[in-house]
Amino acid sequence: MTTDFSPLPWTGRDDGPGPQHRRWHHAVNSPTTGKAGLALLGFRSDEGVRRNNGRVGAANAPAAIRTALSSLSADSSLVATDLGDVTVADGDLESGQRLLGSAIAAAIDSGNLPVVLGGGHETAYGSYLGLRSSSAMAGKKLGILNLDAHFDLRSDPVPSSGTPFLQIAVAETAEGRDLEYRVVGISEPNNTAELFETAAELNVKYLRDEECGLADVESVKTFVTDFLNEVDAVYLTIDLDVLPGYLAPGVSAPAALGVPFEVVLAVCKLVANTPKLAHVDVVELNPRFDIDNRTARAAARLIHTIAAAHANTRRTVPASPNHPSN
Repeated sequence: MTTDFSPLPWTGRDDGPGPQHRRWHHAVNSPTTGKAGLALLGFRSDEGVRRNNGRVGAANAPAAIRTALSSLSADSSLVATDLGDVTVADGDLESGQRLLGSAIAAAIDSGNLPVVLGGGHETAYGSYLGLRSSSAMAGKKLGILNLDAHFDLRSDPVPSSGTPFLQIAVAETAEGRDLEYRVVGISEPNNTAELFETAAELNVKYLRDEECGLADVESVKTFVTDFLNEVDAVYLTIDLDVLPGYLAPGVSAPAALGVPFEVVLAVCKLVANTPKLAHVDVVELNPRFDIDNRTARAAARLIHTIAAAHANTRRTVPASPNHPSN
């Protein structure tokens, strides 16, 4: 495992000086003394995907997402710092997850919204470790909203990209808490009966992909709103395989059906427009199989949307003594 927490250089299209030409590559790591915003952190790992017998290549996702983001427009509200990458090497996934967690906790405690660029969905356990070790999260009821075709509740003896939410459930139980976990986009053919039984045992509520079409967007939003009302803080995790395969071919397991992009975007806006959003990760991009960078562009659009909504939320919610909005 190696790390590089130094700011990474961003480049992209430049149409000239002035705020009217501002793009992400201008905004990221620009001087913003005293201002909190997004904290971007790459998790260069496909060890979990390899253990889960998936298509490896997700370790190269952070660079691909940065490239897709770099030339997108950025208004003056965007404040973003790139913290660099955690790189998992030699199969040492567990150490990488712990280090990722430490970086996430530090970002949250500095008043930032961490956005992790994955990596396989093993990223989720590192994200959880960070949320639970953050002093700002102490005493808060944490909810996890997963946009995903899979439950990722496998009980395999070796942790992988298919096990993180069962690992989280075990950790929550050990601390005397219940797992507060919801999933949007479950593909029934791609989850075994055992996984549905595990979800039922853990009281996991979910929507199948067939219940998340364009005509269902309002019911999907109601499902998410009800969950937001039940918790104090939300961890939003986006597995890009929730999208239709033609929109997101560059993932470890492309979807035959998937959830329309417009519905996923609506959910992201809804969650990011609440001050309860504590952490985001975007995972399972596999650049090896991405056609015309479609999947990376989809990831970038989702992050861009979350950033804009989050910035608006920070402007409208009064600052607390421990978390200045600046």
